[in-house]
Amino acid sequence: MTAGAARDHRGVHGGTDPRHDRAHERVQDDEHGHADDGVDAPWPRGISRQATMRISDVLRALGQEFPSVSHSKLRFLEEQGLIEPVRTPSGYRQYSQADVERLRFVLTEQRDSYMPLKVIKERLAAMDADPDSAEHPAPRLAGTGSPARRRWTAQSVADAAGVTEEFVQDLAQAGLLPSSAGTFGSGAVDVARIAGALAEFGIEPRHLRSFRTAADRQVALVDQVVAPLRSQHASAARGRAASMASDMGELFTRLHAAWVRQGIDDLG
Repeated sequence: MTAGAARDHRGVHGGTDPRHDRAHERVQDDEHGHADDGVDAPWPRGISRQATMRISDVLRALGQEFPSVSHSKLRFLEEQGLIEPVRTPSGYRQYSQADVERLRFVLTEQRDSYMPLKVIKERLAAMDADPDSAEHPAPRLAGTGSPARRRWTAQSVADAAGVTEEFVQDLAQAGLLPSSAGTFGSGAVDVARIAGALAEFGIEPRHLRSFRTAADRQVALVDQVVAPLRSQHASAARGRAASMASDMGELFTRLHAAWVRQGIDDLG
């Protein structure tokens, strides 16, 4: 048995792994019916927290909306602390419907907003602190087939970002807010809010086109790097591709920020 396998074995059977202890507490809560709607329950409320779904059930539930999701991707998100499935005494992972909705949120933010996992984790923490906030995406209700992915109208983006609907439309016309059938993804609010703050300095949406073009080129470069891994059939390779893409995205963001700060310092 390898050292890693020994640690996993102890975590499952020895009760020394904190994640196993938390999972055991969740199982106890589920058995007594206390885990669904408590005041301190994390987001989303009103969704079953009884861990009855196998990993294959989760992949089936998410596969239509996220065709590239895999076993390795779910394990990677677990390692990053974004999801905590229950472990059975035999070591198998089991998920609840609430776990699936949290996974859906993470995958949507990655796909629609190219948001780093660190930021997504912070958003989840904020949502857990205030699960009833109106700005949170609505989860899919148990027993229905409607997706949890929220689409924003120009007016709702404007209201959430503190700008006018006309300004949101200007951003969309400048190619800064990709839309589908007149609606926008969750990342539109952040873009509109930041662009609105820049507008106070006289920077108009048309001035930001080069930033969007640069971002698209960075995404294309990331895609070029991870494409060979993503095209492989092995789930481990695709999970590694997702991890690499997230890491590179974060590094590009930090590099851009460093250059801007350096340039601003030179102005003084």
